[in-house]
Amino acid sequence: MSLMDYVKVVPQYILPKHLLSNGMHWFMQIKQPWIKNQTIKALSKIYKINITEAVHTDIEYYPDFNHFFTRALKPEARPIHDGDDVWVSPADGVISQSASLDGNRMIQAKCHDYTAEALMGGDIHYAEQFKNGDFAVIYLSPKDYHRVHMPISGKLMSMTYVPGDLFAVNPSTVKLVPGLLARNERLVLRFESQHGPFCLVMVGAIFVGSMETVFQGKITPPYAPNIQHWDYHHEPHYFAKGDEIGRFNMGSTVVLVTPENQFPALGEQDERFVKMGEAFEFPNQPQDETDYNDNNEDELDEHATGGY
Repeated sequence: MSLMDYVKVVPQYILPKHLLSNGMHWFMQIKQPWIKNQTIKALSKIYKINITEAVHTDIEYYPDFNHFFTRALKPEARPIHDGDDVWVSPADGVISQSASLDGNRMIQAKCHDYTAEALMGGDIHYAEQFKNGDFAVIYLSPKDYHRVHMPISGKLMSMTYVPGDLFAVNPSTVKLVPGLLARNERLVLRFESQHGPFCLVMVGAIFVGSMETVFQGKITPPYAPNIQHWDYHHEPHYFAKGDEIGRFNMGSTVVLVTPENQFPALGEQDERFVKMGEAFEFPNQPQDETDYNDNNEDELDEHATGGY
């Protein structure tokens, strides 16, 4: 850990993170054309956002910056990998962790771990299903597509909003803040598939304190002080693989957790960039492996320097 890591992280302990996130949420909804257009142009240039993938490529179409940031993409921009047994990435981003749980413990970074039950809002009985299971953490940056989709077909059984902090989720903060993903506010989505249960967690962050789902609408803000729970067991929502289930109004992190022997055998692997709909396995290396590695390193560098 470098001095710069501490410079980035220590001030976050005293910053009014929820207030700043509220301010960002307000700014993202400004409809004054010259403000939102200039903001879209500036941030598109800074973060190298690929607007050509969007269904609507004219920035005048978007009433505010938030609508641009959560823009829909052309179907061909994110094809969904075929196969009932093939899990796909639920979001664009970098797989920052991919490993098996050690009992109930999940690795965050060197010297830092957290438990499945902490991540899932303290639900010990539910978390027990994932003992020695597998998990993957996908970290989004501002340039990424900000909608979250189903990694495999299944039924939504319940959802829990867990209030928490709003630390950044960039690499520096991951290294220095203990239990970061189980500390920030989050939505815990519980699913059942033909393979068994799985859990998808949407984690908020500073400037990303606004999450919504297609079935419940906007969850935050306002920020509730207590845990909120929605039970769908009597009328579960069914989603096919690749269906949209929610979105970040900015971006953050998605954690996917499955029981033992259910998830593809990712194992511990180097970080790599994935697109929503891409199979959760190492892609076939192109004939020119050097080009693939160079492109992946470019994506990782952009996420490391331009993240939340």
